[in-house]
Amino acid sequence: MKTRSFDFVAIGGGSAGFNAARVATDLGLKTAIIDGGPELGGLCILRGCMPSKTLLYMADVLHLARKARTFGLRIPHARADMKAIHARKRKIIAEFADYRLRALEQTKFHLIRAHARFVDAHTLELDHGERIRAKHILIGTGSKISVPPVPGLADVPFWTSDDVLDLDFIPKSVIVLGGGIVACELAQFLNRIGTRVTLVQRSSHILRDHSPEASTVVQRAFVDEGIELFAGTQLQHVRHDRRGFEVEFVHDGKVMRRRAAHLFNALGREPNTAPLNLASAGVATRANGQIITNRLQQTRVPHIYAAGDCSGPAEIVHIAIQQAELAARHAAGVKRLKPVDYSLLLNVVFTDPQLATIGVLERELDEKGTAYLTASYPFNDHGKSILMDANYGYVKVIAEPRRGRILGAEIVGKDAGELIHAFSGPLAMKATVFDLLRAPWYHPTLAEIVTYPLEEIAEKITG
Repeated sequence: MKTRSFDFVAIGGGSAGFNAARVATDLGLKTAIIDGGPELGGLCILRGCMPSKTLLYMADVLHLARKARTFGLRIPHARADMKAIHARKRKIIAEFADYRLRALEQTKFHLIRAHARFVDAHTLELDHGERIRAKHILIGTGSKISVPPVPGLADVPFWTSDDVLDLDFIPKSVIVLGGGIVACELAQFLNRIGTRVTLVQRSSHILRDHSPEASTVVQRAFVDEGIELFAGTQLQHVRHDRRGFEVEFVHDGKVMRRRAAHLFNALGREPNTAPLNLASAGVATRANGQIITNRLQQTRVPHIYAAGDCSGPAEIVHIAIQQAELAARHAAGVKRLKPVDYSLLLNVVFTDPQLATIGVLERELDEKGTAYLTASYPFNDHGKSILMDANYGYVKVIAEPRRGRILGAEIVGKDAGELIHAFSGPLAMKATVFDLLRAPWYHPTLAEIVTYPLEEIAEKITG
């Protein structure tokens, strides 16, 4: 059996694997990426961030066109042409994927097109029979669709996010199971292109990882747009027949049923680690398959690392890249490395209104018993957002009470994903509300709305 040896091997060619291999190669390690997927590029490019945001932006344009009368405009007929939308999405994603493929093929590391599983802590067996020996290994295999134990769900032909992102027609009706980021973003997309959408969420509110206050704003916008939304439910059964799907659930103590032509399972994702035979390498996981790592991304086997969705704690591309680059540098023997700073965690939900957070938020501070100051300001009282008819939401700033150092921020509203970056640099630099207020803020802009909670916190400190 043929065996090749490397200093560093990344399993998976997505954001984590690619960037780890790039850094390892630059640091002089003989490096390989192993990826057996039918397409290269990883979840973000192929079936995640980029295709979903391409579709969401087109739906935003359609939504604005349909609101033309609000702005004194006459646009008689605005409707989705799904064939054209699908073609544009495919063209854009193909360009991203081609760019990543060229980077993978032209870089100095080796690209091995195969699936891998551990034989022992230093040896990987490929599905075509070859074996790979490596001094250091990074696992970056991402995540996959989860199928929770809802009665009947595993037996019906439900859609996943892959199916929704690849639609070339407008579905008549869809039931969306779930209320997380993927469920909410794509439920709104479907609704805006003309699908009758029913969203059924088990938790008490959608986007449960965010504050109830922020989630409620998005939930209200969904209902206002015509999405039928049920939160705080207990899923009882899923059925399928020639007429479509039926979902039975308990809501407010009543058994309810909803029917639709299609069912979208958006009940979450789980680490894609089961095929790796991790036990043979001694790599420990949590019950859901998530790989356990330390602050330097090492597993319990020190020369094996993990990064990205398969290890957590956040399924976010820039976090996966930071983790992977850290692992590669540690494997190369770089000294005085700093772990990823999760106190700067940045998160964006691309619904409309968008929801964005950064830093340490109120729930975490309350759990720790940490004192803080907070202030917020609504979009419906701000000049630029009013003239844009973007009245949902608010900006909230969280600060340390003695000097006013900014600890975190939460924005739900128009372009929140862009506005939240007003806090990225200041948080990294440990700036105070006074520091930000010394900066110029142009009028009239959406960005200047952040000055109002900053001023309120400053007054609390100096007053």
